[in-house]
Amino acid sequence: MTGSESRSGDGGSGIELGIEVALFDVFGTLTDWRSGVAEVLARIGTRAGLDANWPAVTDTWRRRYRPALLRVVTGEVPWIPLDALHRVTLDETLDAHGLDALGEADREALVRAWHRLPAWPDAAAGLERLHHSPVITATLSNGGVGQVTRLTKHAGLRFDCVLSAELVTSYKPDPRVYRWAAELLGVEPGKLLMVACHPDDLEAAAGAGLRTAYIPRPLEWGPDAAPVPAPAGVDVIIDDVVDLARLLTEGGRGPGTEADVN
Repeated sequence: MTGSESRSGDGGSGIELGIEVALFDVFGTLTDWRSGVAEVLARIGTRAGLDANWPAVTDTWRRRYRPALLRVVTGEVPWIPLDALHRVTLDETLDAHGLDALGEADREALVRAWHRLPAWPDAAAGLERLHHSPVITATLSNGGVGQVTRLTKHAGLRFDCVLSAELVTSYKPDPRVYRWAAELLGVEPGKLLMVACHPDDLEAAAGAGLRTAYIPRPLEWGPDAAPVPAPAGVDVIIDDVVDLARLLTEGGRGPGTEADVN
C-alpha cells in the first residue's frame, strides 16, 4: 500500500478531523511480539535442552490470546491480569507442544518476555513527531499498566499517557474500555483516534464512537502469513506511524506523495 487514504470525508489533518488524542494498540501495532517472544522461547528452550519450532510455539501461544480475552469480556470467566492470563495460555501451549520440562522459573521468564518486545522500525519516530504536536498520545492496551510502561520504555516509545484496559478490569474489545478512555481524558469519543492493526479492535472502537486508523502490519504473524485485508469502514488507512503523524500534523504525506481524501 502506498499513500494514506482518509475514509471520513471530513478532510485530512488531525485539526480538520477534530482529533485531540491518538490512542494506540501496542501488541502488534507498535511492537513485533512474534520475533521478540520467539527469541526468548528459543533461548530458554535451548538452555533446557529442548528442541522445537519456536516461532510455531509462539504462534500457538498468541492464538490462544483472543479466545481467552473473549471469555473474560463475555463474563464466562472472571477478569485476571494479562500476565496471569498469559501464564494460563503458556501452560496450555507448552503442554500442546510437549514442552512440559520447562520449569516454574522458565515459565515466569517467558511471561515477562511480553514486557520487553522490539518496536517496529517506524514506531518511535512517528510517536516522537506526535509528541511535538498538539495531539496527545496514549496507549490503550490489554497489557497492564506496569507491563505497558516497562514495554514502551524498553522499546523507546514515548507517550504522553499510559492507559490500560486493566483499569476497567476488562479487555478490549469490551466497549467500556474505549468509553472509559474518553471519559478519563475528558475528550469526546469522536475526538479520539484509535490506531491499530487489528480490525476487531477498530470495529469495537468505532462502535464506542471513536474515530479509527488502520496501520497494516504484514509481518505480525511472520513472512509467510496470509495478507490481512484492510477493514471496511475505518476513517483512515495509513502505511505506518510516521505517515500517521504526518497526516495528523500536516494533513498529508511528505514530498513526492499525496494523501487520498474521499
